[in-house]
Amino acid sequence: MNCDLAHERLVTAAYGELLDDLVPELDRHLSGCADCQSEREQMRALKLLADAYPVLEPEPNLMARSRMRLEEALDGLPPLRWYQRVSQRVRNGVASLQAVPVAASLLLLIGGGAGSLGGYRLALNRAAHTAAEQAAQTARAVTSQAVPAPAEIANISSIVRQPNSGMVEVRYNQVVPQRLEGSMNDPAIRQLLMLASENGASANVRDDSVGLLAAECREGHRCRAEGIRDALMVALRYDKNVGVREKALRGLEPYVTEDVQVRDAVLEALMNDPDARIRNAAVNLLQPVEADTSVRQVLYSVSNSDQNPHIRTVSRQVLSQVPEIQ
Repeated sequence: MNCDLAHERLVTAAYGELLDDLVPELDRHLSGCADCQSEREQMRALKLLADAYPVLEPEPNLMARSRMRLEEALDGLPPLRWYQRVSQRVRNGVASLQAVPVAASLLLLIGGGAGSLGGYRLALNRAAHTAAEQAAQTARAVTSQAVPAPAEIANISSIVRQPNSGMVEVRYNQVVPQRLEGSMNDPAIRQLLMLASENGASANVRDDSVGLLAAECREGHRCRAEGIRDALMVALRYDKNVGVREKALRGLEPYVTEDVQVRDAVLEALMNDPDARIRNAAVNLLQPVEADTSVRQVLYSVSNSDQNPHIRTVSRQVLSQVPEIQ
């Protein structure tokens, strides 16, 4: 047995589908092949990990799509070759041939060569069918937490954080209302929250989503790789709700000193935001980097031109900590 065939049989063996008469041959190969032993251990670990999560019933429309994809995959399998059909017919006729020993002997001699030649290809076909069925089962197990593509989501209708818990429930609408529940560490929940931050139809949804994202950033939870900082910067620049902009600004605070893009967004808020609270908070956020040339230039401009006297005073106080303006 070669390693490719062993890998295919490992899949069926992991799910208890391998024929009993094939198990000893697989065990003999594994006893002498370290790579295949490692493959088996990885497959067992993956199965244990998958079994640790409850399997939820998928919705009817997801079941229908999975069945359609499975049927398309099965239709795409190549047809049986002539020697495979001969081999199947020989096997199916063994019982009837037992009643006619002479005819059985002749046919078995003819079909023996074709059977041995087609056996390997037949095993591959069976493994392909089994793998397709397992893929459909896996799809049914995981689709309950899969997030549709943004184009398939009409809007985010509500966000609820459960008290004294890290769980968040996000309700969103497709053709029919949908619901997804998970922790803030769940990438699917984070994706929906970032989508909710752009929801132009509901200021409450934007406020809730930006508030949760900002809290994640303030706690230092992976706010760059998944685009959360970008979502907060967009909210700070363009959201019409001052409360949403204020939460976005607080979420960006830990990254002003290390991220130039975040710093530029805060400088834009200081120069252009119509609300004095946002501009005042932006001045306070920029104090740790007042020596930066662009920061000092903006502070100098604001200290002379801002309509709010308090903001002009605070800007001058920040500038006074530096000997000269470059």
